[in-house]
Amino acid sequence: MSAKKSAEPSPEAIARSDRQRLAAEEGARAMADAEKQAVDVRKNMARLRELREAKEAADATLQASLPAPVPAKRKKKLLR
Repeated sequence: MSAKKSAEPSPEAIARSDRQRLAAEEGARAMADAEKQAVDVRKNMARLRELREAKEAADATLQASLPAPVPAKRKKKLLR
């Protein structure tokens, strides 16, 4: 006696395929969300890098425009 597969899937098979479909959809959403967050982080890092480089350039031009510091003269030690 050989059992033939019926044309209709069993309730367990339907539930399993629903769980797999939902897991696949949730996984795709999670991957898209993670990729979007990574893009946002890279954009923020680029923005902060530009700000830092602009500040460093401004500091360098300010240092170049200031006169060189005059070295302080050594004071003689007082002998006791």
